[in-house]
Amino acid sequence: MERKNLVIVGGGSTYTLGIIMSLIEEKENFPLQNLTFYDTDADRQEKIAKATEILLSEHYPELESFSYTTDKAAAFADIDAAFVQIRTGGLAMRELDEQIPLQHGVVGQETCGAGGMAYGLRSIKDMIDLVNDIRYYSRDAWILNYTNPAAIVGLALKREFPDDLRILNICDMPIAIMKSYADLLEKDVWELVPEYFGLNHFGWFSKLLDKAGNDLTDEIKDKIINGDFLPTDKEIANDESWIQTFRQARQMLIDFPEFLPNTYLQYYLYPDDLAKKESPDNTRARQVINGREKRVHEHCDQIIQQGTAKDIDVEADIHGVYMIRAAASLLFNLKETFVVMVENQGVISNLPADALVEVPALLTNHGPKAFSVGEIPVFYKGLIENQHAYERLVVEAYYENSYNKLLQALTLNRTIVSAPKAKAILDDLIEANKDYWPALK
Repeated sequence: MERKNLVIVGGGSTYTLGIIMSLIEEKENFPLQNLTFYDTDADRQEKIAKATEILLSEHYPELESFSYTTDKAAAFADIDAAFVQIRTGGLAMRELDEQIPLQHGVVGQETCGAGGMAYGLRSIKDMIDLVNDIRYYSRDAWILNYTNPAAIVGLALKREFPDDLRILNICDMPIAIMKSYADLLEKDVWELVPEYFGLNHFGWFSKLLDKAGNDLTDEIKDKIINGDFLPTDKEIANDESWIQTFRQARQMLIDFPEFLPNTYLQYYLYPDDLAKKESPDNTRARQVINGREKRVHEHCDQIIQQGTAKDIDVEADIHGVYMIRAAASLLFNLKETFVVMVENQGVISNLPADALVEVPALLTNHGPKAFSVGEIPVFYKGLIENQHAYERLVVEAYYENSYNKLLQALTLNRTIVSAPKAKAILDDLIEANKDYWPALK
């Protein structure tokens, strides 16, 4: 296989080490010639990059070069693919995204509800600038975007670059859930074939099959309802917040047994309960800062100090492997099936054509070829149309600098509903994001 040139945008992310270990594990399926990190925060990136140099020297000696930079030309010239994982405003702004809604008694979450709207408005400009920069230096590179909130960012990119067929919006949550299904069945997750429909962080598995076509759905449902449901991917398996999230998915299945839910639906189906369980003084962002970020930086310090990664607990994760296998399918025309985001255009026949739906698709060198879903039941159609309207209004508000459309969006959102509450939250978010959002009128 031809060796490829890859840039990881957001090289300083706490997820980067997992991606590196995944690249090492998958090097026969996605062989690299050159690997580059790009980040606007040189200090944050440097620690991750120095540890990566040691990991690669020990586990990927055939790699021709590794570099890290804040220079766009050095990062984006002559690349075959870009993995994009930016966080405009960093974890400090994420904490405000979560605290402000919670102070008003509603869900405070990074991608859902008011916090997701705030993050989305911050992300759109940087993502548009980033795609323009990549295209300036590498017109034909594949851009795999998993920047959150992927639904809002993806809609904005589709509006800004309607003819760019080499941008793929993708999320690892479906495969992380499938990993738990596979472990319940004592199977390899890559043996499962999903049938799935919805929007990003807002969807359902209608069926899970094996490669031979056997339907495993009822067996999975029975094991969850009559037992327990826990995260099993190493990155989240011991995280108390994720443990509670997966257990809430069991309750969703009990209440609505027709389909297997994406875990993020908890915020929309049980918003009052979820808001009561969270504290502005101990947000999910704060847990990440004190948990994953601290752990990853400690691992990097140990690797750098020792000059070796031996005896350091860093491994491939499902997030990284999923992105890498998706990229390999695109670049090598493998035509493998992944759950990705595509413009609907009749894939789900009773949803708007312009919705950015999340469905299974073959990934080819000409892009995703989505499988038809057909009509979905009224309950799910109503939920999805409401969520799509919210997402579309956020994107329109960005382009039109519209306060009114943001207010409409938050009032529609199932985590809020109340117009007075939506207005109070919006006004607080405007103040917190004055250095990031466009001026509203």
